[in-house]
Amino acid sequence: MLDVSVDLEHESLDVDRESLRRLIAGVLVGEGVVSAQVGIVLADREKVLELNRRFLNHDYPTDVLSFSYSADVDRGVIEGEVYVDLDTAAERCLEFGVSFANEVSRYAIHGVLHLVGHTDDTKAERRAMREREDSYLRTD
Repeated sequence: MLDVSVDLEHESLDVDRESLRRLIAGVLVGEGVVSAQVGIVLADREKVLELNRRFLNHDYPTDVLSFSYSADVDRGVIEGEVYVDLDTAAERCLEFGVSFANEVSRYAIHGVLHLVGHTDDTKAERRAMREREDSYLRTD
């Protein structure tokens, strides 16, 4: 069973949460996940920065954070949350010439890919992650 929720914690920005929920469910299926409880939280810059400081000891803003609470990726089972910074998405979508919804979707996909075990520590891993994101964005 795939349980994906999308919660809004931003005061003024929003996206089509049902479309995002369906997209993320498709990413989970595409990644071989058979059982998941994943929360996507659409937050503001301050919330994401606060979480980055508190839990990762990183004193800088970031566009997305993933928190894995339980994972048995080999069996296709995950549980976690992804926090998406809508303020950053609103700024960066203009820079990249994409829609706000597209940029938010990319961040959410990126976070979920981390939950299922993908990393982006090296240049090759970052390129592979970007290709996966692009692939899922094309299916939306």
